[in-house]
Amino acid sequence: MAKKLIKPMVVVMAMLALAGCDAGEPYVAVEGQRFGVEIADDDATRAQGLMFRDELAEDRGMLFIFPDQRPRSFWMKNTRIPLDILYIDRDFEIVSISADTPPCRSRSGRCPGYPSAGPAQYVLEINGGLAARYGIEAGDRVEVGNIPQLESRAGSQ
Repeated sequence: MAKKLIKPMVVVMAMLALAGCDAGEPYVAVEGQRFGVEIADDDATRAQGLMFRDELAEDRGMLFIFPDQRPRSFWMKNTRIPLDILYIDRDFEIVSISADTPPCRSRSGRCPGYPSAGPAQYVLEINGGLAARYGIEAGDRVEVGNIPQLESRAGSQ
């Protein structure tokens, strides 16, 4: 009898341990969808962004954190996958979305910019097409969690 209980208990314990791995992970949630995010909060990580990546899991993204709110423009140089670029203001409201933004294929290195429709302090990049699939639109509120750089701001949402 004890042997029959050991295997299920080990499986349950392993599942709990794995679930705990994501519990403290930084995330952004919008329209009921939660994205585990990498944080780009300094010049080097913001400049690198999602360049040179061949894929991005559907439930993943990158959150760019800027020290101030102002009009932003992103480009897709050296980015290999289409992205939705969500511009978010200091109050965690989506200002605008550059949907299905294509990778830049320019051999000259000249790539177009994709500007925000208004001032933004944060930018979320997710796989292209997901904003439309999940009904994410300008004006939607964004929830953030487990992001130490935003703890004081996130608590005031």
